[in-house]
Amino acid sequence: MVDRFERFSFAIYELSRYWHKIASDEMEKYGLKGPYAVYFTTLYRNPEGMTAARLCEVSGRDKADVSRAISAMEKQGLVTKEGSQYRALLKLSPAGMQAANQINERARVAVELGGRGLTPEHREIFYAAMEQIVANLQILSEEGLPSER
Repeated sequence: MVDRFERFSFAIYELSRYWHKIASDEMEKYGLKGPYAVYFTTLYRNPEGMTAARLCEVSGRDKADVSRAISAMEKQGLVTKEGSQYRALLKLSPAGMQAANQINERARVAVELGGRGLTPEHREIFYAAMEQIVANLQILSEEGLPSER
């Protein structure tokens, strides 16, 4: 059991580490932090715009991080705000759409190359297993581990 925990923990850590490195390298081109890539992809998928609160929900990031990212992206002319201060719709500017297009393409390449050697069946099983593990861990994080027997 411990071996499985160590393998799982190490694999998750390594996936995260390499993803952050790749994202940081790609986002450096825009003078932004690697984790901001998720905001580009999220806003790109939602061209009608979304509020910062909704961006927090969808991206799983906290309000402070979203606020910092949007501020940095706005200063670079990549994001616009429409409406009142607190309920403003965030949208990618034309330059932001162009950047998001490039970021999405680079992400596609990274995912494709990262999954090299996997059959479509392996990929399907992998994603289904990861989704189930996430769902289980979410419940455990909310309810806590069951008490020892």
